Parts: sequence; C-alpha cells; structure tokens
Amino acid sequence: MTRRLVITADDLGRDHAGTAAIHALHLAGAITRATLIPVSPHAAQAVETFRSSGVDPQLHLTLTSDAGPGPWRPLTAGATLRDEQGDLPADARRVELTADPEQVRAELDAQLDWMHRAGLEPRTADSHAGVLYGLRGGEQLLPMVLAWCAEHRLSFRFPREPVHHPGSGLEPWVGVRHREAVELADAHGVRLPDALLTSRRTTADHGGYQALRAELIDGLRRLPEGTSELFLHPSGPGPGIPEVRTWEARLLQDPHWRRALDTEKIELVEEW
Repeated sequence: MTRRLVITADDLGRDHAGTAAIHALHLAGAITRATLIPVSPHAAQAVETFRSSGVDPQLHLTLTSDAGPGPWRPLTAGATLRDEQGDLPADARRVELTADPEQVRAELDAQLDWMHRAGLEPRTADSHAGVLYGLRGGEQLLPMVLAWCAEHRLSFRFPREPVHHPGSGLEPWVGVRHREAVELADAHGVRLPDALLTSRRTTADHGGYQALRAELIDGLRRLPEGTSELFLHPSGPGPGIPEVRTWEARLLQDPHWRRALDTEKIELVEEW
C-alpha cells in the first residue's frame, strides 16, 4: 500500500508570529507547503519572507474574518460579502447562507489576481473556515468553486474519502451529497486529495498537547491508500493566537510525530 501525505501550514500572513513559525517549519523540512491569506494586511510581507526560499504559497480563499487578528476586508465591493461594518463577517454560516455566488466568484478572481500580481503561481486552492464546502447549510457555493477551480486549473481541498477519520476536524460528508461533489470535480478535471486530516480544537481543549499529538498520530495510521493532506495552523505565541496553534507548530517537529511518519511508511509530497 502506497500512502503519501501533503503537510500544509495554513493561514500564512494571518499574523507575524504565524508567518515566522511557518517559515521556520519550512526551513526545517517539517511541512511540504503553505497557504496564504491574500486579504490579510500582512500578506505582502509574508510573500517576501518566503520569496527567498523559492516556495510559492498556495491560495487560501478567504471569505470570513478571523477574530484573533481583527477583521479583514474583501478585495471586491460585493455587498453580500460584508457585514454591517463593511468587513468580511466572522460568522461562516452567515456567508454560506447569504453570500451571492456571483459576488463570491468575483472575490475569488480578485484573490487569485492578488497572488499573480505578487508574483505567485498557486496550483491549489482551499477554503478558510470551510465556507465553500457548504457544511453549515449553504450548498450553492461548492459547485461554483469547483467550476472556478477548473477554469483556473487549480486543484481543490475536498476529500474523495467521505469517512470521518479521527482528527479530520470536519463533519462527515455522506451519501449522495458527497458523491455528487466528487463526481462533479472529476467531470471538471479538478484534482482532489484522497482524505483530509487536521486537529480537532475540542481534543486539545480537553486533553492538551498530548491529546492532540495522540489523535493526529492515530489519524496517520488510518489514512487510506493514495495522497492525503494534513492541514494545520501553526504559529508562535502572541496576542490573539490560540494556544493550540503553538502546539501544532510543536507537533510538526516532535520526534514522536516524525517517528510515526517513518513507522507508517508515509511519503511526504508537495501536492496530490
């Protein structure tokens, strides 16, 4: 059985501590890629930090604000993408249920254009806070983003495997809904990872670092054949930074984690 794993550090550009931690992890060989938040005011500096490493961050499509660093603004004027203050809403469910798909598409275009103007050529896209997956009741955005990815020849972070693996951090996609999404991606020629793995915030809240590490090592053992993706949100300590992000940075260089990768004979790769 051949199992490959993309290890992704999400939220590059969210804050200075996160950018520094992700860069250090990249230099240490602990991650195989990173994703960038183009709406963040720190995004341009993050690009400069990584430019000398010869690494192109991937596109972290962002339609919600993060309460930690404060609100972000969309790159376009779409009224359904903004809250009462003109910012991207912090409530992901609100975006899923009320955002106009055409305004979302225009915002995705603008964020991809930002990457290109920064000299980046992303090959994959994913959804900050999972907004584009329709997990909270809004189902109109996923078909749109799959078509958008096909148009721009981008792969998309959506799992082929519907099983809810321990540590996936996502609600299970089951039955017809998941199958239709995978079939639509295949019809569009959009590449998908075979499975997803990430940390569950509730596990860390109840058991601390040791519980987080145990859950993710168990998740490694359960990964199916093919190419899967582990996505985490590593950072250093600082104001507005949840402690679990510092634990995720610690995990990626933990000897127990590295040994588990070797024991499970998992090959690290840059993309699925």
